[in-house]
Amino acid sequence: MELVKITDYLWEIPQSAKDGMLVPGRIYTSEQLLKSVGQDKSPEQVMNVACLPGIVKYSLAMPDIHWGYGFPIGGVAAFRIEDGIISPGGVGYDINCGVRLMRTNLTLDEVRPHLTKVISALYNAIPSGVGSAGAIAKLSSADEERLLVEGASWAVKKGYGTKQDLLHTEDGGCLPGADPAKVSPEAIKRGLPQVGTLGSGNHFIEVCYVETVYRPDIASKFGLRQNTVCLQIHSGSRGLGYQVCDDYIHKLLRASERYGIKLADRQLACAPVGSDEGRDYLAAMNCAANYAWVNRQVMMHIARETFAGVMGMPLSELGMELVYDVCHNIAKIEEHTVDGKKVKVCVHRKGATRAFPAGHPALPADYKETGQPVLVPGDMGRNSFVCVGTERAMAETFGSAAHGAGRVASRSQMIKSSRGRNLFKEMEARGVLVMAKSRDGLAEEMPDAYKDVNNVVDVMEQAGITKMVVRLKPIGVIKG
Repeated sequence: MELVKITDYLWEIPQSAKDGMLVPGRIYTSEQLLKSVGQDKSPEQVMNVACLPGIVKYSLAMPDIHWGYGFPIGGVAAFRIEDGIISPGGVGYDINCGVRLMRTNLTLDEVRPHLTKVISALYNAIPSGVGSAGAIAKLSSADEERLLVEGASWAVKKGYGTKQDLLHTEDGGCLPGADPAKVSPEAIKRGLPQVGTLGSGNHFIEVCYVETVYRPDIASKFGLRQNTVCLQIHSGSRGLGYQVCDDYIHKLLRASERYGIKLADRQLACAPVGSDEGRDYLAAMNCAANYAWVNRQVMMHIARETFAGVMGMPLSELGMELVYDVCHNIAKIEEHTVDGKKVKVCVHRKGATRAFPAGHPALPADYKETGQPVLVPGDMGRNSFVCVGTERAMAETFGSAAHGAGRVASRSQMIKSSRGRNLFKEMEARGVLVMAKSRDGLAEEMPDAYKDVNNVVDVMEQAGITKMVVRLKPIGVIKG
């Protein structure tokens, strides 16, 4: 495959690389990370996405790129509303999988003596693992519908959090246009008992602290200072989102044929954005996105109360406030500048996060001067980052950035390679206390399964897409 170096941190796949490409492909990476890019078929997926109708500017991939369903994970693409498409493969199975970061008034020295009790209490309070359920009481049919339509505000109304939480949640924790009638009974049956649960796979709850401050002025606006103890929650739309994606992949595969859309890969099943099928998927996807925000909101509320209980202090003294909540797997109708004109496009972010700059109208008032917090979790043995978006991101990536470290080894490879190892002891030697539902679940997510997030974030910084604000270091992790 031909790759043309644009800068030290940006490489291009020419439009001529594959028949049917309508735009070039672009991959943000470095010489060091480029070695891992060719180990799977993700560059081919970048080219396949470039063949979809109505795509504008580029088929993009962030430095955490790796193989995914249809789109590469780390993939970003925008499509014109009038002749473009929407694709479930460009969103992913875990719709609105995302991360929220809370900071406390506590320091590392204050929390470390209580860490074992904190992690054990969180593990017991928040259900995790495959098929986990039972975090909140059974919902009424009326609540089921309101939850999917109202998103995180439904949880706040029910006492799970505060209105301030909504201000620091992307889109206020609710996408408009959600229609429960477009969600199958099977999806609702699978998902609604799981509200307030962590799930499995790469989802986690992490107690961490601010290890390094890069931009003190911005960090202080986020309430982050040296040694501030924080909590991260990474989870998504659970069985509901998975089923919505699965349902609509089949529906939109048939729609692709009806509309005469030639697919480079059947996993890119899609429909015109303005078609009945496209609008139905968007309405169902918005329901799943709203569900995911409720899920993280409920878990955060439980975590607040649990943390305060272990530390023996009132919530007001604990000060566990939401810094921000970002979603990864989503398609949104947004306004961007294309060829010098502001136009509405359908932006797909598959394993990528929004990175809007200072002054953007979508940001809360207290972050207007800083830019949007961009949360980039790494593996549980190294560190994570809080960054901010830039104007260059708006110009080059539709206001998008990397969402994490990016896998370099499959789950099956990790289980095989970890045989005979004491994984819990290995993590303890790294200074991280880990609790997990299963040994295999832990094996799948060991640090050597991932790229070094420091390298990923450095590419984004050097490319001018994001700016580093603080680096977080884990001390305790819960895996599903």
